[in-house]
Amino acid sequence: MPLHKGSHGKAPSDEHRRLALNPFFGEADPTAPMATAPPRHHLPDGPLPPSTAYRLVHDELMLDGNSRLNLATFVTTWMEPQASVLMGECRDKNMIDKDEYPRTAELERRCVAMLADLWNAPDPATAVGCSTTGSSEACMLAGLALKRRWTARNTDRYPATARPNLVMGVNVQVCWDKFCTFWEVEPRQVPMDGERFHLDPQAAADLCDENTIGVVGILGSTFDGSYEPIAELCTALDELQERTGLDIPVHVDGASGAMVAPFLDEDLVWDFRLPRVSSINTSGHKFGLVYPGVGWALWRSPAELPEELVFRVNYLGGDMPTFALNFSRPGAQVVAQYYTFLRLGREGYRAVQQASRDVARGLAKEFEALDGFRLLTRGDELPVFTVTTEPDVDAYDVFDVSRRLREHGWLVPAYTFPANRQDLSVLRVVCRNGFSSDLAELLLEDMRRLLPELRQQSGPLSRKHGPQTAFHH
Repeated sequence: MPLHKGSHGKAPSDEHRRLALNPFFGEADPTAPMATAPPRHHLPDGPLPPSTAYRLVHDELMLDGNSRLNLATFVTTWMEPQASVLMGECRDKNMIDKDEYPRTAELERRCVAMLADLWNAPDPATAVGCSTTGSSEACMLAGLALKRRWTARNTDRYPATARPNLVMGVNVQVCWDKFCTFWEVEPRQVPMDGERFHLDPQAAADLCDENTIGVVGILGSTFDGSYEPIAELCTALDELQERTGLDIPVHVDGASGAMVAPFLDEDLVWDFRLPRVSSINTSGHKFGLVYPGVGWALWRSPAELPEELVFRVNYLGGDMPTFALNFSRPGAQVVAQYYTFLRLGREGYRAVQQASRDVARGLAKEFEALDGFRLLTRGDELPVFTVTTEPDVDAYDVFDVSRRLREHGWLVPAYTFPANRQDLSVLRVVCRNGFSSDLAELLLEDMRRLLPELRQQSGPLSRKHGPQTAFHH
């Protein structure tokens, strides 16, 4: 979560606070109850009527963007009303209390079993896994397991304070940088090169040595929506083992793609069918189609998850192993994940994800047809595409486009790629479930309206004032 300062600027005057409150917010008599709005940065002296508190918070939140028009986020922004009802019924259940809420715990166990089967674990009955607050926590857990396994293999050679390394592409999500910082692991990153915007298998293998705890492959890069070649990565590491004896495991960060590829790309081999893949994570709240926050981490067998990392709690008089960074959290999202698995099944997920991909492909073609734009990806892996301006466009840039779209309510991120492609700035469009062809056409209409104005500029505004849209994947 971002860090925030306690307050912004000087405190509002008494007159400002008086005028900040609508007199009708009073319970009955608009002239009687409250003379001024409550303080913003310290607790009010007394309570408010619930309707008043609701209106104050509700009205301030109106200034947030419309989540359905947020084409920056991968996170689910629409679910069926029945799912919302179930979540409301379970939001007071604490997931850690397995003995008090045994059926919620059972639904979590079933979800793990379903994912193990979906990802082709050698024996889904023995695969181990857990729910998390999202794929970031799941990545932390997978990284911890990799590090602890490396430590166990090297106890005779290194002290407990030794600093191993983790190999990954420069396009990884920021949670992997956090993991390396928090748990003192050296990040070794493969840079982008030319039109390759993610990890190169041979370059990753070349960075490995006896201190490498694992290699992370991304099934669905947040930068451009492309799948990394997991099978080719495993082959490169197989060849490395033949030459050097180094046995380097692979973790697949399938935050988005692990809930897309099994349904739309069944012939793509990326999961536990590859013996070198030791663990996989995904975000249930992305293309798992559940409101935030829920994620999942799975290991192909108990051997990949060191026993000392697993804690045990009493569960119906028995033993319930748990592995998580968080303790208390609501069971609502896990219940919603099970509801969605039950509601859709394989064919339902296939239909939903295919619709999202079809919208992404169609919208990408329309963007390509707009004069002045060049597609980098086309939405044919994740339902995500990226576009940049043609080299001869000098009146505006992608940051100007993003800024102008925001004026129409659309949140379309513009950002610059990392090393070695800092010269490349792009717009990225995420087409989630709920973003229909009708909404796509409305976006195109707004693009067609604003482009003539952008073409009349003397140059990109970002050159004068800096990029207008900040975005970190």
